[in-house]
Amino acid sequence: MKKVITYGTYDLLHQGHINLLKRAKALGDYLIVGVTNDNFDRERGKLNVRNNVLERVDAVRATGLADQIIIEDYVGQKIDDIQKYDVDIFAIGSDWEGKFDYLNEFCEVIYLPRTEGISSTMLREELQKTIRIGVVGAGRIAKRFVPECKVVSAVEVTDVYDIDRDASCELAKQNSLIHISQSYGELVDNVDAVYVATPHLSHYSLSRYALENGKHVLCETPLVLNEGEARELFKLAEEKGVVLMEANKTAHSPAFNHLVTMVKSGLIGDVVDISASESKLWGERFTRELDESQAGGSMFELGSYPLLPIVKLMGVDYLNINFYAKMQNGVDVYTRGVIRYPNGICSFQLGLGVKTEGNLVISGTKGYAYVPSPWWLTDYYEFRFEDQNQNKKFFYKWDGAGLRYEIQEFVSCIYNHRFSTARLRRKESIVLAGIMQRFVERINFMEI
Repeated sequence: MKKVITYGTYDLLHQGHINLLKRAKALGDYLIVGVTNDNFDRERGKLNVRNNVLERVDAVRATGLADQIIIEDYVGQKIDDIQKYDVDIFAIGSDWEGKFDYLNEFCEVIYLPRTEGISSTMLREELQKTIRIGVVGAGRIAKRFVPECKVVSAVEVTDVYDIDRDASCELAKQNSLIHISQSYGELVDNVDAVYVATPHLSHYSLSRYALENGKHVLCETPLVLNEGEARELFKLAEEKGVVLMEANKTAHSPAFNHLVTMVKSGLIGDVVDISASESKLWGERFTRELDESQAGGSMFELGSYPLLPIVKLMGVDYLNINFYAKMQNGVDVYTRGVIRYPNGICSFQLGLGVKTEGNLVISGTKGYAYVPSPWWLTDYYEFRFEDQNQNKKFFYKWDGAGLRYEIQEFVSCIYNHRFSTARLRRKESIVLAGIMQRFVERINFMEI
C-alpha cells in the first residue's frame, strides 16, 4: 500500500482545497490529511479566526477524500508523522516549492499545482470585515494587547480612551493609527468591540454600557467580583446578540488547553486533588494592586488564574470553600484557599507580598500532571507515573505576551456567532465571580 500525507489549515474549505486533496489522493492508495491546530497557522503567520479545528476536520472529512485525519500541533511534526505512519509520499501545494525538500530524506516529496484564482486569503477578505476594537484603559496590559492584535487576522485596534489623557496619548504614540477618544461614549460609538483593561471595580459598568450599545466586549480578568453581576452581563450580551468574554490568557493558551484535554481523557485517572500557586514580588511597582479602595490584593489580582484549572477540571459544583489570608493595610498579601468537591479537594496559593513556588500539580488515581513555574504561561508539562518509564513530557510554543490566543478566540466567537467559548465557558466565569464575591463578603474567611 502506498501512503500519501498532506497538510493544511483548510480554513474556509474551498474548491482549491478539494482539488489539492484529489491530486494527493491520486498519488497513492491511502491519504492522510494533517489539519493545523486552532491556535496558529504557522505557514501564514496569523492566528485563524474563522473555523475552529473541529469544524475544519469535519469539513475535510465531508469531502470523502481522506482515509485518515490527524491534527498538526507542533513544529517538526511532519517528520514524526512520516515515520510514524510509514508514509511514502509527502504532497503539498506548489506555492511551497522547495520549502519541504528536507523531507526527501524520509519520503518522496511532490509539489502539486494549485487552483488558480481562489485561495483562503481571498475568501477571507471577501467574507469577513475587520473588527474594530477600542481599548479602554491604557495601562500595562493594554500596551501588550495592541501589538498582540497585529498577529490576529481580521482585527484592528482603532481607538483608545483613558481618564488619564497622557496614558491615552502614550499608547496612541506607540501605535500611530489609534484615535484618542475624548470620552468612553465616543469610543463605544466608534468601534465594533471594546477591550476593557481598567481596574477591577470599573469592569461591570464599562462592560454593561458597551453591551447595552450592541458592542462585543472582551473584559480583563476578573470579569467582576459579584456572581449576580456576572449573570446579568452574560444575559444582557445574549439579549443584544453580542459576545462577552473574560480575557484570561491562560485559558486560551495552546498548551493549557491540551493539558486539560489530556487530563479529561483519563490519562492520569480520576482527578482527586489540584494544587495551583501564583505570586509576585513587584516592590515599589505596587500601587493599585495593594490599594484597598481599588480592590487590591492577591485574591482579586491573581486569583482567576489558579482557580482556572480547578474549575475546568473539577467543575462548577463545589461543596464549600475556605480562605486563609495574611492581611496588610486592608488587602491580602497572601491567601490560601481550599475547595472541597464531592470527589476531591483542591487548593490554591496567592501572594503579592509573599513568594511561593508557582507550579501546578494535578493528582490522579493513575499518575499526576506537573506544570513548573510559571505554570500560567504554560509551554511545558509532564505526566508522571509510578513506573517512571511511562513518564511523558510535552513542549509547546508560547508566542509573544500570549494575549493573541484570547483575541483569536474572541474574534472567532464574533464571526461564528458563538456566545460562549469552551475554553472558558460562561458558567465558569460566573462561578469565578461567585468565589470572588465570597472573598469580598468574608465567607469562611480566616485571617492568619
